[in-house]
Amino acid sequence: MPANAQRLHSPVDERELFLQDMLAALSQRPRQTSPKYFYDEAGSRLFDRICDLPEYYPTRTERGILEQHGADMARALGPRVMVVEPGSGSSNKVPLVLKHLREPAAYVPMEICLEHMVANLAPLEAAFPRLEILPVAADFTRPFSLPTPRLRARRRVVFFPGSTLGNFTPKEARELLLTLRRVVGHGGALLLGVDLQKPAEVLVPAYDDAQGVTAAFNLNLLERANRELGSDFNIANFTHRAVWNAEAGRIEMHLVSRCPQAVHLAGQTFHFATDEPIITEYSHKYTHVALQSLAAETGFDVHRTWEDERDWFSLQYWVAVD
Repeated sequence: MPANAQRLHSPVDERELFLQDMLAALSQRPRQTSPKYFYDEAGSRLFDRICDLPEYYPTRTERGILEQHGADMARALGPRVMVVEPGSGSSNKVPLVLKHLREPAAYVPMEICLEHMVANLAPLEAAFPRLEILPVAADFTRPFSLPTPRLRARRRVVFFPGSTLGNFTPKEARELLLTLRRVVGHGGALLLGVDLQKPAEVLVPAYDDAQGVTAAFNLNLLERANRELGSDFNIANFTHRAVWNAEAGRIEMHLVSRCPQAVHLAGQTFHFATDEPIITEYSHKYTHVALQSLAAETGFDVHRTWEDERDWFSLQYWVAVD
């Protein structure tokens, strides 16, 4: 593991947080967990497979935009920027911008799972041998600090691709963007990837693929709870479901109980009825008008946007305003 890798929260703290969040999730109605718990090492590998599925259009559509317009984006960001990527995963999109930047000061990938993140940095280090890479293990939904690069940065830029913003409720999205506004500071910027609204017949298969990879990804949350927290979810008693909630403008992923059953966690018992779901993910889909309003509410100004020819996905360049 690189000597400059930083872990902002200890594994013990993360386990306790996972436990408390799972207990809270199972105690409420409807039951709902945070999608951040998908991404242990096994879940991160499954998500990498999802990104290559024929039904999962977001990744290849966003990559197409980055490949076509990456140089234009880099010109907008300017020279000697420090690029921070919350939820960096395999860091396989950021090179499409990094390769066009003038004298980038540093790249700061940020993930909950430090081991998975670091394991995927070798290609980036080989491609950019002069770039200082400062990996940080942290939950970006909680307060975090950033390392100081050797080369003084002219501005901070948060690179937030992959439509991750859509995983948050409207209130949570505003709170996160306000946090990112504080992170970039005066004159900083956000390069944001967002999935746009489109027909349900396109959306639903993207979250319920024919090979069952997304189902395995979803069910891994329960397997992770069994492995790490000592719960006794019977995985065979749950099934994956994806639905389009048109009123809320979002895809919802559920784990649905196939039968009446009881689950035990930390000395507590939780009863499930047949067809009772655990909501495991929201994926909100935006309109351009809604994004303009969201930027204004959170201290940003939309300077540029880049879309694919079908207007399915958007990369947005937001600049912090006073």
